[in-house]
Amino acid sequence: MIDQGLEHRSAAVTEMPDELRHDVRMLGKLLGQVLAEQGGEDLLADVERLRKAVIAARRGEISADVITDMVAAWDIERAVQVARAFTCYFHLANLAEEHYRIRTLRERDAEGRVQRESMAQAVHELGHDRVAELLEGLELHPVLTAHPTEARRRAVVTAIQRISGQLTEYNTPGRGASERAESKRRLLEEIDLLWRTAQLRSTKLDPLDEVRTAMAAFDETLFRMVPQVYRALDAALDPGTGTRPPQARPFVRYGSWIGGDRDGNPNVTARVTRETIQIQSEHVLAALEAACLRIARTLTAAATLAPCSPELKTALAATVAAHPGVVSELATRSPREPHRQWLLFVAARIAATQRRDLDLAYRSPADLLADLRLAQESLAATAPRQAYGELQHLIWQVETFGFHLAELEVRQHSQVHAAALEELRAGGELSERTEEVLATIRVIGWIQERFGVTACSRYVVSFTRSADDVAAVYELARHALGDRAPVLDVVPLFESGQDLANSPRVLSGMLEIPQIQERLAATGRRLEIMLGYSDSAKELGPAAATLRLYEAQEELTAWAAKHDVKLRMFHGRGGALGRGGGPANRAVLAQAPGSVAGRFKVTEQGEVIFARYGHIAIARRHLEQVTNAVLMASSPSVGARTAAAAERFRGLAEQVAVASEQAYRALTEAPGFPEWFGLVSPLEEIGTLRLGSRPARRGLGAPRSLDDLRAIPWVFAWAQTRVNLPGWYGLGTGLASVGSLEELRAAYAEWPLFNAMLDNAEMSLAKTDRSIAKRYLALGGREDFTRQVLEEYDRTRDLVLRVTGHTRLLENRKVLSRAVQLRDPYVDALSHLQLRALRALRTGQPSEQERDRLSTLLLLSVNGVAAGLQNTG
Repeated sequence: MIDQGLEHRSAAVTEMPDELRHDVRMLGKLLGQVLAEQGGEDLLADVERLRKAVIAARRGEISADVITDMVAAWDIERAVQVARAFTCYFHLANLAEEHYRIRTLRERDAEGRVQRESMAQAVHELGHDRVAELLEGLELHPVLTAHPTEARRRAVVTAIQRISGQLTEYNTPGRGASERAESKRRLLEEIDLLWRTAQLRSTKLDPLDEVRTAMAAFDETLFRMVPQVYRALDAALDPGTGTRPPQARPFVRYGSWIGGDRDGNPNVTARVTRETIQIQSEHVLAALEAACLRIARTLTAAATLAPCSPELKTALAATVAAHPGVVSELATRSPREPHRQWLLFVAARIAATQRRDLDLAYRSPADLLADLRLAQESLAATAPRQAYGELQHLIWQVETFGFHLAELEVRQHSQVHAAALEELRAGGELSERTEEVLATIRVIGWIQERFGVTACSRYVVSFTRSADDVAAVYELARHALGDRAPVLDVVPLFESGQDLANSPRVLSGMLEIPQIQERLAATGRRLEIMLGYSDSAKELGPAAATLRLYEAQEELTAWAAKHDVKLRMFHGRGGALGRGGGPANRAVLAQAPGSVAGRFKVTEQGEVIFARYGHIAIARRHLEQVTNAVLMASSPSVGARTAAAAERFRGLAEQVAVASEQAYRALTEAPGFPEWFGLVSPLEEIGTLRLGSRPARRGLGAPRSLDDLRAIPWVFAWAQTRVNLPGWYGLGTGLASVGSLEELRAAYAEWPLFNAMLDNAEMSLAKTDRSIAKRYLALGGREDFTRQVLEEYDRTRDLVLRVTGHTRLLENRKVLSRAVQLRDPYVDALSHLQLRALRALRTGQPSEQERDRLSTLLLLSVNGVAAGLQNTG
């Protein structure tokens, strides 16, 4: 299927590395074999006909109408099979690219040079002393969220992971012919199973399904990856890591909204939140026990060669007295190996903590750390490599994850709190929703009693308009638990343009709230706020939202300095460009000077979780890049350069923001636009795709305005149409308003924010296909809207290229350009299949049975396009 397709002579193909070419060809051939076996040679022939046709259309050799006729001639069942074939191809192509990326990372690491955007580079550029100073307050806080942009079923993800394992086996150097033949047979077996696995979910996810899905990232990647990052930093700071006390301190803290975010999601209840923290605890305690057992079983150092300290001897003797049965068994299994005995006992206590055996269980992570450090200090005197090697990794893991794994955060809409307080003040019977608000606060109290305050104290208030919205949470806490109210750090979320502008005033009002004053005194005057990227971009357009958010950060940084507050800004960035996504390290460097200050908190959403944390090598590189960026952004010299650029181009930015917002609102606020958007995109059908537990829109029925629609389906639906409008619309008009190409080029060269904004728009433009987009837009029957969109696309594309100096989109990003160009023809195939279904559903009068079959075809194509475009929602 894919073998011949790689022969078309685009720049992307000619630049394709041999290793990647080999993997894609091999996986494509195996998929073609499966198609022929399961669907017959005629299915493979139809897939090939469509593949060759879309490539020919891109070359201008045939009209796209030929493809429309070809697809229309198939019965729906055949169209469904073809859509499944192209979707499977994308899963395999993505896998081949991931393997090539991992090989590239390892090859670069083997060169022995300081890698770009690494922690070692930060130490090299900033100096040991400066990085050591920054380490005292360094904090990186990724927060996992359940936003439904991951279109793949978990069964599909695990099938891909099995194929990944077999591909690794196949490519392992030094394997014999028979071993490779067996690996290839296993690959074929797993690809066959991928083909047979249903791509669409038969039931909607519930919040606990989402929790368990996120736990896979912890089990397979996060737990092992985090100490590797600390180790890399420790090695960069000074030689001798693993033989001395570490200079790197744990600076990563994971958070999670999964099971805690109830804003607009009635499926997240107090019971769900309680069960979520229990699931998290089960996973982290199981991981800690396994790690401790592994270290203990290998720590066979004899007492004569690694004598234990007097303190450890005393602790072992006390343990014999308190738990004679447990310790005598360990002593029998490990005679004259005191460190091994001790760590086996520690592992037994971790297991007891998991099963709630109060006689043996640890009361807190601090108690566990004390026991681990007792062993470490004993080993340090005679066997330092054992003290500061794997045992140090375990200590870092406990310090990072505790017994709760990730801090569970609660989010709720300010209007829900206001309605609940109105009921409570009025007296009388409470509604179910108000009872649920109070139950949630009681669960927070229970979590803190069992796991400590750090396990759950942050309460995010969506659409915070005033300090009263923050005070409302504290009043509700008193209603829920009186004097036993939990410790709460209420975090205002500023999402709209007006809310961003009002944020300093709201924060000043918060300083008057007694509970805020208490928390400031207890935390060293630390305060957290959240900035919403998704809704601001949906309201203002991508360019205006980016520039308004930067302006808000400048004002908030100045406010914090004036009020002696250590302000941490929590960035609610989405996975897709239209929701504030893009490379995370560049996003850090583009922040307003002084707003990072060694602390960066950001959401990791949807498909991004598996893209960044699906493999340990990629996860480690991602975390290293972000850490490098946080260190660099916190440097006074970097901040000074950014501040100077921001000041120089302030007038230019205002021009771009005003003009781009006007252009964006002229389209999105025009009468009839929401209805038109519903016709030209699979928006309605996406709501039935069972992507996640959260409803796609606020309220029922078709959206009457963009306010009714969540940012996630807004971006996801535009990606399906190949327009990608939320990632670029209005930018062209904004750039045109400046009038000076030289000034725009200077801003692009000197100002990290402007550079990142244009590069992100360029990526979104590159994933836009004008000819196919035009076919989607025509379904709405509004030539005026179609003309507006296409004219702005042409204007934006032209000006982005002129400002960046590129002759084609993504000219300076070869890897990404190659990926986009290679995928485009195959995404085209799925788009034509989707258009067939969408056209029939919008303009025809199908029977109920035919509508169901057309919906299946449409949803399969949605799934496939998401796999092909990758950052779609």
